[in-house]
Amino acid sequence: MRVAAIDLGTNSTRLLVADVGDGAIAEVERKLQITRLGEGVDERRRLLPVPIARVRNVLGEYRRDAERLGAERVLLVATSAVRDAENGEAFLGEIEWSYAFATRLLSGDEEAQLTLRGVTFGRALDAGTLVVDIGGGSTELIQLHWHASLDVGSVRLTERFGEDADTAGAYVAKSLPDLEVTSAVGVAGTITTLAAVELGGYDPQRTHGYRLGAAAVEAQVERLAALPLEERRRVPGLEPERAPVIVAGAVIVREVMTAYGIDALRVSERDILDGIAYEAATLPAPVEGDAPPGAYTCC
Repeated sequence: MRVAAIDLGTNSTRLLVADVGDGAIAEVERKLQITRLGEGVDERRRLLPVPIARVRNVLGEYRRDAERLGAERVLLVATSAVRDAENGEAFLGEIEWSYAFATRLLSGDEEAQLTLRGVTFGRALDAGTLVVDIGGGSTELIQLHWHASLDVGSVRLTERFGEDADTAGAYVAKSLPDLEVTSAVGVAGTITTLAAVELGGYDPQRTHGYRLGAAAVEAQVERLAALPLEERRRVPGLEPERAPVIVAGAVIVREVMTAYGIDALRVSERDILDGIAYEAATLPAPVEGDAPPGAYTCC
């Protein structure tokens, strides 16, 4: 079955169109746009009109992509920013009505489980492996039989601490639980970006499986924090719209690796989007009906 999976994150909105069947997933098209839906949510606890407009523009494009590529099911999942916002569920109701997407608001636990499902496609993880998923609003730490969602993310930390890497790092360090870690896998935009910067440009075939060392992460924190924003936007491998929050994201990676004695982590391009695709394939056929509760009333 051909499906479309959409990850509505705090910092980015991502699309995966894929063929799912017989325990396998074959990518057809993958897209990412920085939409910063979580802008201001940490302080105001509401999704704001301008970020909502950015997301709606992208979702219109993604709907056309899904139709063009023949997706039979479309599932959009929302994470930290929508969880934290008072008008988050109403916004999802509007999305369902406007774009005919099935939507799901994930708890931190559900987010971790879907991420693990995506990461473990095609690979086995031992009990000591830690999966690190750094988002805009939260960070998921995941092991085979344990997971936690922490309210530290690249957008949230940037809004709280700016680019004060030391203060942000101390805050992250205090948030990390005690864990026994033997190896680590890193997923999502912050980590793939750090790998792309090391490689001098983004190529998913090269970033997937790349060994990102702790010393390299520390060097990138220092380098990126020292660069003015406009110069940072021009760093090869760093998407310009991610530049404002990459320092905070890199600080989270640094503190996680330091806390658990991780010399290097393996970068994975497989992540929650792949887990969402599997979930989309289990959806019933869409049925047209009345507007869902909250449609047109979110903002």
